Amino acid sequence: MERKESFLQYIRTEKRYSRHTVRSYQNDLDQFFVWLGEYDPEVRPESVSSGDVRAWMVSLIEGGAAIATVHRKMSALRAFYRYLRKHGPGNADPMSGVRLPRKPKQLPVFVAEDALAKLLDEYDFGDNFSGIRDRTIVEILYLTGMRRSELISLSDEDIDLSSGQVRVTGKRSKQRIIPLTNTFIKSLEVYLEARKKDVPEARWFFVTEKGNKMYDKSVYNIVKRYLSMVTTVEKKSPHVLRHTFATHMLNHGADLNSIKELLGHASLSATQVYTHNTFEQLKKVYKQAHPRA
Repeated sequence: MERKESFLQYIRTEKRYSRHTVRSYQNDLDQFFVWLGEYDPEVRPESVSSGDVRAWMVSLIEGGAAIATVHRKMSALRAFYRYLRKHGPGNADPMSGVRLPRKPKQLPVFVAEDALAKLLDEYDFGDNFSGIRDRTIVEILYLTGMRRSELISLSDEDIDLSSGQVRVTGKRSKQRIIPLTNTFIKSLEVYLEARKKDVPEARWFFVTEKGNKMYDKSVYNIVKRYLSMVTTVEKKSPHVLRHTFATHMLNHGADLNSIKELLGHASLSATQVYTHNTFEQLKKVYKQAHPRA
């Protein structure tokens, strides 16, 4: 189909979509047009109606497709028909009357308090530079709730040991201040001493053994390796430690507005998702403790 090929060329060269995205869009469009040919051979791709799109969406769901998969395929169709309207005035928009099914809410995954206590209090990370650095990375992610990108971007000037605080630069360059515990300040002093000895010319706060800036994958691998020792949760990433920070804070009485500021969320709605985890914990305690539960 000529228009499909021109669309794929457009998103490949002008929109500069990745090869993976272009291939995904191509597969989704091919699947739709094959289905359309069986559903109604008289309908041309350019004259597809909202009803045709809804019928395909129903067939996908009935065939067992995940809601996220359905959303992705609808995104491919929406981009394609937007392209047709832009390059062929008069073409109707079959996506205008299509309502997507709601995605089920995914509760944030977090690590249990006793598991993290075991890791930080009992596990021996080693006394060499990499071991001290790895422990410091795991601990600062848990104690501050900062994002992986925020951790990687930290400089020495962002850490103020004398006042016990760290300055974090988040999304849209928005900065926030997070307090540090006295115990962790001592851990940071140990790390800085080890770094000074092994990597004296470090330009960033956290660095590799060669003095380079930490990269995303290395921080991810560090967290995954150590969390795997104490928890069976499916996800073991730096973002899970961010979720864990917020959940544990809420469980111990912190108010949502304070957690919002510490996480650097733009709105309270993004923080409220953690109340679901707390409520699930309350339900668990209720079922275990109430004689009529």
